[in-house]
Amino acid sequence: MEPYRVLLADDEEEIRAGISRKINWSSLGFALVGEAENGQEALELAEQLRPDVVLTDIKMPFMDGLELCRRLKQSLPAAKLVVFSGFDDFEYARQAIGMDVSEYILKPINAPELMDVLNKLKDQLDRQRLERRDMETLRRRYEESLPVLREMFYARLLDGQIRADLIQERAGRYEIELPQGTWAAALVQVDCLNEAGKPERDELLLLSVRAFLEEHFALEGCTIRAILYNDTVALLAHMGDQGIYPLIEELGRLCALAYSYLGMSLTVGVGLPCDGPEELHSSAEGARSALDYRVLKGSVQVIYIGDMEPDHTVRLAFEEEDQRQLTAAIKLGSQEEVERTIRTLMDRVREAGLSLPQCHLFFLETMTCLIKLARGGGVELERVFGSGFTGAISITDFSSLDELERWLVKGGLKLRELLGQQRTDSTWKTVERAKDFIARNYGDGDLSVETLCSYLHLSPTYFSTLFKREVGMSFIAYLTEVRMERAAQLLRETEEKTYLIAEQTGYTDPNYFSYVFKRRFGVSPSKFRAGQTG
Repeated sequence: MEPYRVLLADDEEEIRAGISRKINWSSLGFALVGEAENGQEALELAEQLRPDVVLTDIKMPFMDGLELCRRLKQSLPAAKLVVFSGFDDFEYARQAIGMDVSEYILKPINAPELMDVLNKLKDQLDRQRLERRDMETLRRRYEESLPVLREMFYARLLDGQIRADLIQERAGRYEIELPQGTWAAALVQVDCLNEAGKPERDELLLLSVRAFLEEHFALEGCTIRAILYNDTVALLAHMGDQGIYPLIEELGRLCALAYSYLGMSLTVGVGLPCDGPEELHSSAEGARSALDYRVLKGSVQVIYIGDMEPDHTVRLAFEEEDQRQLTAAIKLGSQEEVERTIRTLMDRVREAGLSLPQCHLFFLETMTCLIKLARGGGVELERVFGSGFTGAISITDFSSLDELERWLVKGGLKLRELLGQQRTDSTWKTVERAKDFIARNYGDGDLSVETLCSYLHLSPTYFSTLFKREVGMSFIAYLTEVRMERAAQLLRETEEKTYLIAEQTGYTDPNYFSYVFKRRFGVSPSKFRAGQTG
């Protein structure tokens, strides 16, 4: 088993050497991976080594143990922290406990006591490691539950409870293939009377019908998935190049076969075909409506909503999902996605055979979405739709739906470009403002990422990620570089005392300034100056 990693921080070399020598790390299940002589160095080492346990003195130069613990709880929240001190001071203990420190040990430290602490920490770490392994057990249980999860997925798909952009990702998670193409939903209702002469639909009956349909469905070029859905068996049919009527004919054959084989009367409601699994919920809604007509149709076994409600397709509206897809394509998608999304919207208008007022209403709802996007992103409408555009536009301003589609595509692509420029410009301006703030305030010893983010009105987490991505180094590394370059300049060009240069570059402790300077340039400030002038 891999040993747990330990980082030791103490400004007294003898104590570090004693702890390192007296503890048999490997026999306890640990490995001492690093040592630091002050809190600042320990913090930097912790970022590199990612220790499981940090042993730190309470009193150290540059950064004390409590401040180190506070920083580590942010950067390494899972690490176990052990603080030791030569001061039997309740206030230190209270602060340590407040920072979720695992142990507080008084100096002088003896090996048996420290080993007891390490054994206790190992028990805790072992339990955590065991919990991670338990995740593997949970994963196996998840796989065993896949059949049930798939049924739930299909049911939520038919209910329209899964966002269109998440359907394929969720399907992949459950190892389900949902190819694009034409789909239709059908709901099969089983009519079976109990001894009292009332309809009865128990789960075993539905299960037998589902198995029957899966076994005997035989329409070439069409595949089905059958699930239990409320009090029915739902069929999700991927029809390929087939039309809806061959599917209806096959379902009629199965109803007759079920009556002959099983003595069961089946009634099937069939919804309108739809383009892709993302729209199956609307087909399922039509299938439910079709079943409602059985009271009028009597013994008819397959009822197609397209026959019952021939005007169903003229009900077209710019839905919330349309708005979400168009917004996502323009804000985050490619040029092809913008073109495809607008083309799909316009194809729906063409296929619906809407009247002119209905077409105009759909167009205005689409335009409202684009205008909201532009204004929300701070983009002037004239830059998107041309000079003099005020938003007052009618579908009659265009000679054809093709011309309208080209105009919408052009506007959508221009809006996508301008919003992208806004994001890029905003990022660049943010980084430049940060650099300018650092250049003006590097001499402030209290300058921190929190101070800078308060000025920029950004969260430290977001800013740190953005700054490192754009600049190639962290805020602390960049600030240190600025301070060191300025210090080197002052040493070369002035006769200022070293401690004054330290103060001017943000270091209140001349010793720590010398320590950082030597780490950066390889020589002390005095030798650096001598080398420059000698």
